[in-house]
Amino acid sequence: MSAPARVHTSAELIGAEEPVLAHNYHPLPVVVARAEGAWVEDVEGRRYLDMLAGYSALNFGHRHPALIEAAHRQLDRLTLTSRAFHNDQLAEFAERLTALTGLDMVLPMNTGAEAVESGIKVARKWAYDVKGVPADSATIVVAAENFHGRTTTIVGFSTDETARTGFGPFAPGFKVVPYNDLAAIEAAVDETTAAVLIEPIQGEAGVIIPDDGYLAGVRELTRRTNTLFVADEIQSGLGRTGRTLAVEHENVMPDVLLLGKALGGGIVPVSAVVATREVLRVLHPGEHGSTFGGNPLAAAVGTAVVGLLESGEFQRRAAELGEVLRAGLSALVGRGVVGFRARGLWAGVDVDPAIGTGREISERLMREGFLVKDTHGSTIRLAPPLTITREELESALGALEKVVAQ
Repeated sequence: MSAPARVHTSAELIGAEEPVLAHNYHPLPVVVARAEGAWVEDVEGRRYLDMLAGYSALNFGHRHPALIEAAHRQLDRLTLTSRAFHNDQLAEFAERLTALTGLDMVLPMNTGAEAVESGIKVARKWAYDVKGVPADSATIVVAAENFHGRTTTIVGFSTDETARTGFGPFAPGFKVVPYNDLAAIEAAVDETTAAVLIEPIQGEAGVIIPDDGYLAGVRELTRRTNTLFVADEIQSGLGRTGRTLAVEHENVMPDVLLLGKALGGGIVPVSAVVATREVLRVLHPGEHGSTFGGNPLAAAVGTAVVGLLESGEFQRRAAELGEVLRAGLSALVGRGVVGFRARGLWAGVDVDPAIGTGREISERLMREGFLVKDTHGSTIRLAPPLTITREELESALGALEKVVAQ
C-alpha cells in the first residue's frame, strides 16, 4: 500500500516557486489550497476572510454553487469549438448580457486586457469608417493614474513608471489628461479623437471616485463632439458598487462598455466589449478574433453570472453592506486612518504612513486572518465578495481597527 502524499508547508511551497516562476508578483506569504464563499484556507488549515475577491473577479465568492453547477454541466457537454463554428451557449450569453447592460451587441473575449485592446481597435475602426478620421491618425483620450491592463499598448499610456519602464517603444495615438477634469478632456478632444477611455472609478489608483457630474459631463462632451465614450468597468462593474454598473450612479450610458473579471465568476477568464450596434457593426469577418473568446464553457459560466445579477440581489447587498463599510471606516478616521474612498463594497483606505506601508498593513491583517492588498504608499484596497455577511464585514473592520491601533 503506497504511503499518502506528504502535505507541503506554506514555506516549502513558497520556496519551491522561487526558481521556476517569473518574479512579476510579490504575493503575501500565504498559500491558499481551498476556498468557499468569502473564506479561503491555506495548506496548513488556517482560514482567512478574503477581503480582496480577486480584484473583483470573485464578486460572487469562491465556488458559488450556481456557477460551479453551470461549469460542471457544460464540462460534461462541450468546452471549445473556436469561433470557426457556432456553439449552443453563445447566443443566450450575448442576449442576456445586452439585456442586463442596456446595449446592443457583444464582442466576447477572455481577459480584461483583451477587452481593452479590442475596445481600442473598435474605437479606431469606428473613427475611420463612421466619423471620417483620416487613416492612421485616430487618437484616444485617457486619464492619468489609469489601470487598463499590462499589454505594451496599454502600459504605453499608463502614468505608472513601474508598469512602463523598460517596455517601450510604445504605440502612439493616446492623449493623457488628469482624471476627474472635464476641462482637460475638452481641451484634448479634436477632430482626430475616436474615444474617451476612462474607468468610472479608478481601482488600482486607490478606488478614486470622481466628483458628481464628471461621468455625465464626459457623456455630454463625447456626444457633442461625435466621440465615443468607452467605460472600463472591468473592476467596477457587475454589482461591485451597489449598481450593476458604476456609470449608473450618474444615469449615463457609454457607447462602449468593457467587462471582465466577475463575468467569469472566478472560474474561467471571460471578458466582453458590449456596445451599441452602430459601433460594433464596424467589425467584419477576419478583422478581429480570438480562439477562446466566446467558447461554450465561458459562455455558460457568463450566462450564469448574468443570471445572478438579473434579480438585483447582489447589487442591493453591495449597497446595503457598503453603508456598513463606510460607517466602520468613518469611525477609524483620525485613529490610524487618514482618509478613505468607498462606493458599495469597494474602498481605498489611506493609513497613516507613520503606522506602516500598505504592504505592512496587509501583512498584519493576514496574521489576524484577513486578506487585503496594498496599492500606492500606505493605501490598502477592500473589495470583499458580495456574498459576505454583515458579521464577517464587521469582523474585518474590527481587525483593521486593531491593526492600525498597533
